[in-house]
Amino acid sequence: MSDDACYRAMDWLIKVEDQLARGVFDAVAHLLNLEVDLIFFDTTSTYFETEDSDTPLWRDEHGRVVDPDPAHGAAEGGEPPGGATGRAGFRSRGKSKDSRDDLPQVVVGMAVTRDGIPVRVWCWPGNTSDSPLIRQVRDELRDWTLGKVIWVADRGFTSAANRRHLTAGGGGYILGEKLRSGSAEATAAMARQGRYQQVSANLRVKEVKISEHERFVVCHNPDAADPDAADRDAAVRANLVERLEAMVADSDRLTATKRAELRGVISTKPGLNRFLRLTPGGLLRVDTTKIAADAKLDGKYLLRTSDPNLTTEDIALGYKQLLEVERGWRDMKQVLDLRPVYHRLEDRIRAHVLLCWLALLLARIVETRASTPDQATTWPRARDQLQRLHVGTFTGPAGLFRQTTPPSPEVRRLHQVLDIALPPRILDLDPEQPASR
Repeated sequence: MSDDACYRAMDWLIKVEDQLARGVFDAVAHLLNLEVDLIFFDTTSTYFETEDSDTPLWRDEHGRVVDPDPAHGAAEGGEPPGGATGRAGFRSRGKSKDSRDDLPQVVVGMAVTRDGIPVRVWCWPGNTSDSPLIRQVRDELRDWTLGKVIWVADRGFTSAANRRHLTAGGGGYILGEKLRSGSAEATAAMARQGRYQQVSANLRVKEVKISEHERFVVCHNPDAADPDAADRDAAVRANLVERLEAMVADSDRLTATKRAELRGVISTKPGLNRFLRLTPGGLLRVDTTKIAADAKLDGKYLLRTSDPNLTTEDIALGYKQLLEVERGWRDMKQVLDLRPVYHRLEDRIRAHVLLCWLALLLARIVETRASTPDQATTWPRARDQLQRLHVGTFTGPAGLFRQTTPPSPEVRRLHQVLDIALPPRILDLDPEQPASR
């Protein structure tokens, strides 16, 4: 395919992707009577089993290819074409969320409703930074008939620029705040006294007043099954302290210059650096005081919101629903085969991700319509039941005929709630076929 044809294909795919996503969501919203008041957004990455990154191309601020202007020689590294902000290969190395920094990857983003319905999916080059992406997502969903929406995202999207953007036009947000970042707001929030309110079996919350324009809620979850649980925090800290102790164990024998070099290396590792203490004589020590202070934060996290009317319970439970996005990533990777990707061209990779999103959307529709108040129906369980319906080919005195197996009560129920007609018991009959066949 020529370069011109490639650029035309990319433009066509992006336009179709937007129209398809909007049309599909409108149909699903009508089908499921969705009332969208919360949108959860998160990103992941998916890697490729190849050592070669793609050739860098000029791209706009949203990571989309910009057709180079031959008059400026942009394709050969001259002046950038209009609208371009940089060059990047689609499959390129970046911070991997699968711990595969050694392989090229792409970044995938997904917006999900509070009911777990995936609204839309996006793709960016593998070296794209997370923070500004939510602004693009919000802009591209602005014209959808969503009403007033509260955006919910984790700690990677809490920049001041993102917060301003999400509140423009009457929107709002619930964002995680890095509790161990040492920021003035996090420090002030943890210094405030107050009683916790129990909102669920494993979640306590309290609102603290540290700003005139935003509300802050401190959450405490001691449940070890939760991603922010105390046991997990303690295990991560123990691992960091063990690594730091190993690094400084024999540092007293080093020269002042070598110790300074080691100090510089540790300073580039924030997790280790926060537990390091430098003595007046320039020796490196593990700071037990900082370790004790850090332990007081175990199982706690800080949320900020722009909405003045949400209760502290709604804020905390709304943020916990980000687990729906995590469940979506898990299903896309483990059930729907987002990876491995066997394509190398950008338009085909984007199309593959788009098809995985449509498959996830179908799975969520099945789960939503098939679940009962007494029992939730997961897609793997529904698929297992539906796959028990088979067609057999038989011969007899009447000739050759094809017959479906008797459906179980659960298969009948699934077909009914999904508005799918069961196939007839006898699919076809050919009396002309001899019985011997």
